[in-house]
Amino acid sequence: MNIKEYIKRSLTRQVIFLMGIFFLIFLIGSSVFFYTQQRINDIFIKERNLIAKKESLISQIYNGYDTAFMDMRGYIAFNNEDLRDNAIEQAESIRKATTKFAHKATTEKEKLLILSIEAFTDEYFSENIPKVIGYVENGNLEAVRVFANSEATKKVSDIRNKLWDYSKSLQEKRDQKAEDLARNQNNLQLYFICFLALFLIILFRVMRVFLRDIGRPLSDLAFAANEVAAGREGFIEELKRRDELGALSIAFKKMLYSIQDKEQNLLAQNEELTAQQDELQAQQETLEETLEILRENEQMLTRRNELINGISNTLNRSELLGSIVKNMCRIIGADKGIVFLLAEQVNASYGISGKGIELFIEHLENGITEKLVSEKKPFYIRREQTKMEAGFHDNIQYIYDVYIPILSSSGEVVAIMAFSRFSSPFTQKETAEYGLLAKQIAISLEKIELYEQTESSRRLNQDIINTIHEGIQLIDNQGSIVQINKQLIEMFDELKIIENPDSLTWQEWTTLMAREIEDESFLALLTRAANCSGTSTKEEQSFIYKNKSRNRVFNIYCENLFKGEKKLGTILVHRDITKEYEVDQMKSEFVSTVSHELRTPLASVLGFTELMLNKELKPERQKKYLQTIYHEGKRLTSLINDFLDVQRMEAGKQTYEKKDIDLVRILEKVIENQQINSSEHKITLVNSASHPFVLGDRMKLEQVFMNLINNSIKYSPDGGNIKVVIYDKDESILVDVRDEGLGIPQESIPKLFRKFYRVDNSDRRKIGGTGLGLAIVQEIVRGHGGEITVTSEFGKGSIFTVTFPKIEQLEPEIDEQDSSAQEGRESSYTVVVIEDDQSLAELINHELLDSGFQVSYFKRGTDALQAMKLNTPDAVVLDIMLEEDAVDGWAIMEMIKESQSLMNVPIFVSTALDEREKGFSLGAKDYLIKPYNPAKLSKVIMQTLISNGKKGQILIPQTDGKQDQL
Repeated sequence: MNIKEYIKRSLTRQVIFLMGIFFLIFLIGSSVFFYTQQRINDIFIKERNLIAKKESLISQIYNGYDTAFMDMRGYIAFNNEDLRDNAIEQAESIRKATTKFAHKATTEKEKLLILSIEAFTDEYFSENIPKVIGYVENGNLEAVRVFANSEATKKVSDIRNKLWDYSKSLQEKRDQKAEDLARNQNNLQLYFICFLALFLIILFRVMRVFLRDIGRPLSDLAFAANEVAAGREGFIEELKRRDELGALSIAFKKMLYSIQDKEQNLLAQNEELTAQQDELQAQQETLEETLEILRENEQMLTRRNELINGISNTLNRSELLGSIVKNMCRIIGADKGIVFLLAEQVNASYGISGKGIELFIEHLENGITEKLVSEKKPFYIRREQTKMEAGFHDNIQYIYDVYIPILSSSGEVVAIMAFSRFSSPFTQKETAEYGLLAKQIAISLEKIELYEQTESSRRLNQDIINTIHEGIQLIDNQGSIVQINKQLIEMFDELKIIENPDSLTWQEWTTLMAREIEDESFLALLTRAANCSGTSTKEEQSFIYKNKSRNRVFNIYCENLFKGEKKLGTILVHRDITKEYEVDQMKSEFVSTVSHELRTPLASVLGFTELMLNKELKPERQKKYLQTIYHEGKRLTSLINDFLDVQRMEAGKQTYEKKDIDLVRILEKVIENQQINSSEHKITLVNSASHPFVLGDRMKLEQVFMNLINNSIKYSPDGGNIKVVIYDKDESILVDVRDEGLGIPQESIPKLFRKFYRVDNSDRRKIGGTGLGLAIVQEIVRGHGGEITVTSEFGKGSIFTVTFPKIEQLEPEIDEQDSSAQEGRESSYTVVVIEDDQSLAELINHELLDSGFQVSYFKRGTDALQAMKLNTPDAVVLDIMLEEDAVDGWAIMEMIKESQSLMNVPIFVSTALDEREKGFSLGAKDYLIKPYNPAKLSKVIMQTLISNGKKGQILIPQTDGKQDQL
């Protein structure tokens, strides 16, 4: 089979063949068009570039001549050798340009022009210029003028005109080429349009003939099919084609013959079908009756399904009872009904008034309940209608009631259903069916009861875990949240915006929590903790993370939840350890700070002491070393006092001996002491208060302002002004301590009064300090009924404001220095000193002897008691911790107060124990806590004995814990 036959056998191949021929023709024509167009453009570009190159070279030659002419004229006019040299140099550039132009020359005219240029160049630069230079150098300008007016000027003009004319001809030639290009492109486009028009005309003619050859046979086949469909005889002319149309005409002819053959068979079968139709009609009537029965059953099943759905899809008891009674009325066809729960005394009704419900409940015990409980099955009765039920009917009417018990899983009657209908009596079959429905209702009631019990337990459990301060989170084995408490939601802002956070999957809630966590390894640590097993270590079951939105630190640990041996999930506990974390950090910082603060003065004390012990030193150097040791000892004492103050305040044992205090005198004394040690700072006091008196403990208030002013000095390392201002405000006295120092960052102000806290400790370590001063200040101020606040601008200074309540104006307190004037240097008073520390006892003895007292020293308290019974002293100085005695100081005090001869002797306690209350309760006149200034002891004893005339009145001395030290 050749290609022609192969194409004729298929309409598709014929169409593809025709389309391929036309596409090939179009492709060839388009290719020729675009090739010709590209060829014309290439020729134009090549010629245009050649012309442009020639123009450039001619321009270089022209400009070279002009430069040489102008420079020579300048040389002649000004005798400038640079212009001469520059004119001579143009010869080289002109010759190079001429050589390049010679390579581009294609016409005789251009070659003649090149010869003219070369000849003029040789003549001008080789002959004319040297001659002119000779004239100029000889000063013969007249010869130059004559030479210029001769043929030389005419030759210059001629060569310039030739170059100019040639350049103009090149421009005209370039314009001509552009016009030729445009004309050729227009002609080419016109040829292509004609080609397209001819192509489309031929394509249209060929397709018209092709479609006509296809459409005519199809029209004949359609006409023949319509004739056959109309019952007439159709004729189909046989087509002599080998394609699909020929095969279609043959198949159609065969179909026509087959239809005609079968028409006769169909007529015979039609008569038989008519007979069968009558039989089917009878069967249809029977089926309709059956269908009606099935439809009634379907409706009944639908109503029962609604009952089941109604009692299965709700967990609310009231909704369930209402659904039961309504759906049962529809199923039974009852006009009214009621369901009543015996234990709960709850009911739901349909079509019954409130009074009817009350009557039903009242008459439950008339035998109906007993019968249902005993038989445990439904029963029905017939009764006459009541007047209310009969309505406007005056004849006797009957109503049918059915009573259905609802049994629990244990077989007890838990509820009763009663229904009434007017239309027809109940049958035994119906009541049996109602009993089956009652079982389904019983299951739903038990499910509701079980749900309510479960929900009650769940709410109780939720209330319990909501009272826990830690965040509780129960996740299942897949990581989804099962239950959480309120504390966890409060910990994470992302969980607050979630409507049901206890339904989140592992991916959802871990993603939400990770947004608020600083640690990038949070998810990995959480996964490890959540997957903890019984063999996991504590480190694997817990970790610490920080919530960046709340700036809180949490510790998370897990516990597995089992039911028997089956793991149900994991409990994650999020515990807020922010305070412990901060305390731990402060303790670490405190250890490093205190080690520095303790070791530095100790190193000085030990170092200078070793020098004094091992070397012979001059008295002035010994004095200097002793002053240094004394200063560092005071520094250690201050540090220890701070620790003891903090311990006493935390234990709630801090006591205050409050009197009317003049703040001005206290501040003057503090400022005087501080100003001596700081020459770079100017400390000023401004009092604008009308009555600057407060009720307070002088020593503690001095400690407050000593700390505040000392801080202002320390944190103003470059010096500056420190201003202390006292002023009134409402019912308070306020004291401002203002400095121009480093200032405090705003984020540090809330933490400023915490123990061991120091601002920016890394950058200010050289300033020193333990971080206890401001904490002690705040406790003392609060102990005086006041408050302390701070305002600061970082880098510009701070203002600490102390507020005290006002007191009524009284006579000012007599200062210690004033009262000390009454003291005598000589007295006949006898003082017994009981102290087991030999060094300290010697120091006290020296001080008392220097103050004019007669001193009796005892190391043991029992020995002192025996001596005092023989000779009664005027005063007793007693240490509490007597390690070498069988009894301690407390016992000695009790023995003294029990003795008739010694009970009025004033006792001055000298101890390291801070138990003032106990000391005063046992009868101490004063209580001095080591370390203290020995002069203070002698002063207190003298004041007490002189002012009280040995009458036993108690005087509490104003000890200065910062300066008077023993």
